[in-house]
Amino acid sequence: PVIYLLDGSMDEDVIHISGLVQFCSFSWINVVEESIVVGISNVDRKRDFTFPTTIEEDKKTFPTTGGSVKFIQFLQEELVPFVENNYRVSSQSTLIGQSLGGLLATQILLKSPELFDTYFIVSPSLWWDDFSLLKEGTSRISEPKKIFVAVGEEGPEMEAGAMELIAMLQRLRNRENEKTFLLEYAFLSQFNHGDILHAAVYEGFLRFSKSEEE
Repeated sequence: PVIYLLDGSMDEDVIHISGLVQFCSFSWINVVEESIVVGISNVDRKRDFTFPTTIEEDKKTFPTTGGSVKFIQFLQEELVPFVENNYRVSSQSTLIGQSLGGLLATQILLKSPELFDTYFIVSPSLWWDDFSLLKEGTSRISEPKKIFVAVGEEGPEMEAGAMELIAMLQRLRNRENEKTFLLEYAFLSQFNHGDILHAAVYEGFLRFSKSEEE
């Protein structure tokens, strides 16, 4: 299995998430299969993780934003094929994203769900462009998926966006065969936007491991 990590440079999240994956794959822990972790370093995360906004203030404050479609194309046409062609991988892949990375992960899930099998969406910045991604919604997640959404004590906009995403996915899951995808979510009140990622990913690993046992 391959785990693709947004915000994955050496001075961001790749070291501690790789360590978590290593720990969870120890034979005496056995929560995660031995996996390849691909940390994706940033050049301009505000550009790569956001779609164009209609909010004039955000256009002025973040002038480089709006490049997520090209970044998704990079993942789909360059990075994933490179990994699959150069490493011994299975067919299972996971995407982990937090904050603006969570916004991008949500965009991929809703617009191109076939790109990954499992999605860890942590503290997604769904307030972007006045929650337009949630307003557009999605009509399909037909392939089997595992989706984990987590948020902490992070303010009303962040929390409301995560809760609305969960509600949307629950409605979609109820319309489809409920076996189509596994949805888990957690409100981790003891964490904030700065310290939630590690704990959230560990919680997601535990949830999915338990569901497989059942």
